[in-house]
Amino acid sequence: MASASTNDIEFRSVTKNYGPVIAVTDINLNVPKGAFLALLGPSGCGKTTCLRMIGGFEQPSEGTVLIDGREMNGVPAYRRPVNMVFQHYALFPHFDVRQNVAYGLKQMRPKLAAAEIDRRVTEALEMVRLGGFAKRRIHEMSGGQQQRVALARAIVNRPSVLLLDEPLAALDKKLRSAMQIELQTLQRELGITFVLVTHDQEEALSMADIVCVMSAGRIRQLGSPQEVYDRPADLFVADFVGKTNRVKATMEADGATLRLADGSAIAAGNRASVSTGEAIVAIRPESIRLSRMQAPDIASFKGRVTHRIFLGSSAEYAVTVPGLGDFLVTADRRSMNESDLVEPGEAVYLGFDPGAAHVFSASSAA
Repeated sequence: MASASTNDIEFRSVTKNYGPVIAVTDINLNVPKGAFLALLGPSGCGKTTCLRMIGGFEQPSEGTVLIDGREMNGVPAYRRPVNMVFQHYALFPHFDVRQNVAYGLKQMRPKLAAAEIDRRVTEALEMVRLGGFAKRRIHEMSGGQQQRVALARAIVNRPSVLLLDEPLAALDKKLRSAMQIELQTLQRELGITFVLVTHDQEEALSMADIVCVMSAGRIRQLGSPQEVYDRPADLFVADFVGKTNRVKATMEADGATLRLADGSAIAAGNRASVSTGEAIVAIRPESIRLSRMQAPDIASFKGRVTHRIFLGSSAEYAVTVPGLGDFLVTADRRSMNESDLVEPGEAVYLGFDPGAAHVFSASSAA
């Protein structure tokens, strides 16, 4: 008998081995009902293995996977309340849109009535805004439309969980941005749990309400997009999620002062995870203020611009500071005092609020 659960998905001490290779190690994870979870990490981190264990394509070597409070170990994929949208959609080219969406319903036992199949297919196509495309052939559809056909085919069976294996990877940037919004909207309308696998940080942060950052088969941080970006748990997360500048430093005995490599000192702020010894200061590019003039009210470092990337409303600068190394700085043009862009070769001053920096032990450097 299924037990009541507030979670759609649970991993309890899950480990997966492929012979001598350990893909994931001791994963504990709870995904609430109706959540949009992104499994984020570099290639080989274990995120796809976790997705496949939810879907039933792989079984855990140790531990337990539960869906809606029911243990899924040993339960085949076709008996799980889960559907999956693959990266390349896996649509049937010889079927039209309606036939593709109806295929899974026609395999159900006991059989559904033809009228029920027709009603549910029509409903699914309307949900993904393809109501007028039922008779269209797959090769006549754009990439974004094909993705929506794959989504309709996945949701028509009314799964408890929808798995998305990098479904936007084949789309161009503009279409990918549009589909991110559509997926968020669809998830809210359906109210079912989505699990997205991606190595794209922007995709994870913009779409999910829970982000699970993984590395080497382990969870490094689990939290909201804002928590993961603004309060990274360790140096790996700070480096992998977004862009980060690293500055070598030493935490002095008072636990409140950082001595930088050029001999200057700054306050440690309130985000230090090391009490003394060798440290790494991690600072986001957008947290650094770039100016041609030295500000009198903030500690600043003089450097020289080596490269500039124009991004429209903002610009990215590579700045070399003697004794400290290279910095990446994102400057919002609308907030700069200067109306023109800084040119490569110009001398500039960099400053930042110590409270915006994170301080980690140097031994944790990835």
